[in-house]
Amino acid sequence: MSFSRFVSDQYTKLPIISTPTLGANKTFIVTGSNTGLGFEAAKHLVSLSPSRVILAVRTLKSGEAAKSKIEAETGKKGIAEVWQLDLSSYNSVKAFAKKVQQLDRLDAIIENAGVALAVWSLTEGLEATLTVNVTSTFLLAAMVLPKLKETARKTGEKTHLTIIGSSVAFLVPGRLEKVEGDILDSMSVKENAVMGDRYQESKLLQLYAVRKLASLNPVSKTGVIINYVNPGLCYSELGRNGTFIQRAQLNLLRLLLARSTEAGSRTLLAGAFAGEESHGTFSSECVVKDHYVPDWMTNESGRRIQQRVWDSLTKKLNAIQPGCI
Repeated sequence: MSFSRFVSDQYTKLPIISTPTLGANKTFIVTGSNTGLGFEAAKHLVSLSPSRVILAVRTLKSGEAAKSKIEAETGKKGIAEVWQLDLSSYNSVKAFAKKVQQLDRLDAIIENAGVALAVWSLTEGLEATLTVNVTSTFLLAAMVLPKLKETARKTGEKTHLTIIGSSVAFLVPGRLEKVEGDILDSMSVKENAVMGDRYQESKLLQLYAVRKLASLNPVSKTGVIINYVNPGLCYSELGRNGTFIQRAQLNLLRLLLARSTEAGSRTLLAGAFAGEESHGTFSSECVVKDHYVPDWMTNESGRRIQQRVWDSLTKKLNAIQPGCI
């Protein structure tokens, strides 16, 4: 995607979901919802007066503070609730997913939580960015998918699994083609990690995985719409773990082009209410823009990489939770 297109997109006026009946009787989950895009998306959802909006957060204290703020700003109580979810821990993801199975319904989950780390470290046997943004994100997706399918069958309405990605996935062409052996294992070797590009790489891995997961779970059979949403450049705390130079560059770019956090959150909502045309696609500015996906992802070489990503990911997921994929 060209820089001129990126600038033009950043200045696009984004619509907002505002019809109250869209949320009636429904249950939503937003991960990483104590701050930033996730917080604003959760607040919008609460304003629709659904049955439940679950704030999935790493720290319960910060989640309760976010809940109180949402209730104060929307005037709606008894809708938001706080559940603990730490994506750096597979046991935490599994415990959260088991609680989800006890819900009477789940209409949409917005997987917004993620990290952008500048320093290499291992978490759950993989480089920490890959653990949080990739394996834990898709472990959660795999484990809540049955509840989404069940809800779709019971209600006759489409449910949604929305992964919050980024167009920065397109900034690392050819990177995965150079990885030898198991992709996640190899990328977790310290000597192989280019941490300045790791966030971009993790978003590319997510997009490959979403496209494959969606192809294996057609809406006609599952009733679940699986999509990948790019919120664009927004004011958020995402870059807080970057180097000083990275933070300075990002802050300058944000000063010139960033959307407000609230405006960016509209893209999350759009994904969670999108139609079947968004299944397995890349969306940006609240609409499907799969034509933004570069040829190197969709050609024969890209299809081979996608399968390698999927094989590596499912090997990990089935080791963590046998049979989840």
